[in-house]
Amino acid sequence: MTARIAKFRIGQIVRHRLFPFRGVIYDVDPVFANTDEWYEAIPAEIRPHKDQPYYHLLAENEQTTYEAYVSEQNLLPDETNAPCRHPMIQKMFSGREDGLYVLKDRVHN
Repeated sequence: MTARIAKFRIGQIVRHRLFPFRGVIYDVDPVFANTDEWYEAIPAEIRPHKDQPYYHLLAENEQTTYEAYVSEQNLLPDETNAPCRHPMIQKMFSGREDGLYVLKDRVHN
């Protein structure tokens, strides 16, 4: 598989192209890096290709917050500019700057 350059950035708010949720990107895999079982559980007619960036999101919908793993082809920039309410945002990010959440500096041991 050939990795592609990621279209979206860590800290960016995105929304899913097909499903009603949005979230903040906190990590990026250059190509699919989840289990085959997870991948095969996606219906074949909407299953994305593995050879593209996949994003880890602190996700939310109208009912709840959760973590999501989403292919690049299924993400769009979120145009609302509304903050996200996921409780992990305060632990991972220091705030927002120019529309992006800014990762906190990590202490290395």
